[in-house]
Amino acid sequence: MALTDERWAALEPLVEAVRPRGKTPPRDLRRTVEAIVWRHENGARWRAIPAELGPWWRAAQLFIRWSKLGVWQRLLEKAQQARGVELGMAFLDGTSIRAHQKAAGAAKKGHLVLSGTCVRRSADLAAAMAGSKACVIADGSGRALAFALAPGQAHELPLAPDLLDRLPRVPLWVVGDRGYSSGAFRELIWSRGTRPAIPTRRNEAAVACPDHVYHNRNLVERLWARLKEWRAVATRYEKTAASYLGVLCLAATADWLKP
Repeated sequence: MALTDERWAALEPLVEAVRPRGKTPPRDLRRTVEAIVWRHENGARWRAIPAELGPWWRAAQLFIRWSKLGVWQRLLEKAQQARGVELGMAFLDGTSIRAHQKAAGAAKKGHLVLSGTCVRRSADLAAAMAGSKACVIADGSGRALAFALAPGQAHELPLAPDLLDRLPRVPLWVVGDRGYSSGAFRELIWSRGTRPAIPTRRNEAAVACPDHVYHNRNLVERLWARLKEWRAVATRYEKTAASYLGVLCLAATADWLKP
């Protein structure tokens, strides 16, 4: 996503609204943000950032610092507010993320919860494990609202209640695949004033799952396809969960701001 004048005009006020306020503003902010986007779209090393996009270390330091502070999550929320969230339906879906060998080695620091996101079991999700499981809740137009991360072998269902908490208001339907099939989870959805559209597993008694609602689940599958066009989303290069969540939120923000 090259930051054309048009795209930067849409992104700049959102960045200005969420960036930390220090004694001096960041230098060459547009160029630095473009360097961060370039690196994550291409899955390249920080040192491979083209010289015309400024010092690689400036982009790396800004991205990591803002990831720790939850700035990229707040940027995604601002993009949602600017474009408007459609909640006739809300979609839940997860995907397995292969971890690159360079993602191993971060120190474990325990449980972490970030604004607009959730991390289970370990803040740093050591990528020497079986990669990561990334889950998303999307609005009725198939645009990301929030993400949750867990170790690669974890099930998606325990992440779902926290993702529902991130919705700005109650949707008409919550749509998920069979991985979310649970009587307790359906009861939770009903208790929040919405309706579940989740098919049952073969060993479960049938429940209502209207086809005309469930068939729209392809919107969230297409969302993952768009996000994974960013190589740093499709493969996890980041050592820490906070940084990988930052990549997800930055990619999702770009998706929201597409014309």
